[in-house]
Amino acid sequence: MPFQINTNLDALSAYNALAKVNAQTTKAQLRLATMKRINSVADDTSGFRVGKELEGENLRYQAQLGNISSAKNWLSTGESALMQVLDKLNQIDAKQQDALDPLKNQAAIQNDIVVLADEINNILQNTTINGVDVLASANQNFGAGTTLTVNIGLQLGNNTSDITALQNTSSNLTHNITTFRNNVKTALGYIGNRAQTFDSREEFITAARTNNTATISRFFDADMALEQLNVTKGQIGIQIGTAQLAQLNVAPQSLLALFR
Repeated sequence: MPFQINTNLDALSAYNALAKVNAQTTKAQLRLATMKRINSVADDTSGFRVGKELEGENLRYQAQLGNISSAKNWLSTGESALMQVLDKLNQIDAKQQDALDPLKNQAAIQNDIVVLADEINNILQNTTINGVDVLASANQNFGAGTTLTVNIGLQLGNNTSDITALQNTSSNLTHNITTFRNNVKTALGYIGNRAQTFDSREEFITAARTNNTATISRFFDADMALEQLNVTKGQIGIQIGTAQLAQLNVAPQSLLALFR
């Protein structure tokens, strides 16, 4: 092996090895500090790309869950309103039975029915969310999926003006109220079906978001115990490498003995 002074190849190799150990240790320390395995695209190009795509998908899922929550509030509002309508219709039925009693005041009963009909009319006209008529015939797309369009278009048939205008026979009133009640029940059934659909969609999205989060964690989150081991190993390697570099750096001085 030739002895050279101008170029200390052994010291240079030791320096390169020390620089590599130092870089690896610094990367492990950065992962500990950020708790992230990927801190730049260079750390894992493919993992970074997939992880970011999943993060974007999770953001869309989160927005869809918010839309579903709004849609369920919309349905709940419509359901509460129609349940009140059914209660009023039941009270009208009771008033009709009262009207069969010859000892009851027919005019007073008729006025009671008119008041109940006005209350129904008020519910139908003033059930709104953010200024939008919940019980009107309209489609509300909450963006929770292409097949999930909220439609609270309640075709209730005879409105309350029909009821209040009925003053002829009890049988005529009964017929119209029955038709009206059936339409309300149909609408409630529609609301129930849509609520079930949204519950199912919400469950699916929540599970998908959880799975995405697990995959993102696998790509991006650092193994803290492993990185701590890498830091400890690197620090020991740096100490040893520094010592060896120092020794190799002064090795050419042994050649001075040849010139004494």
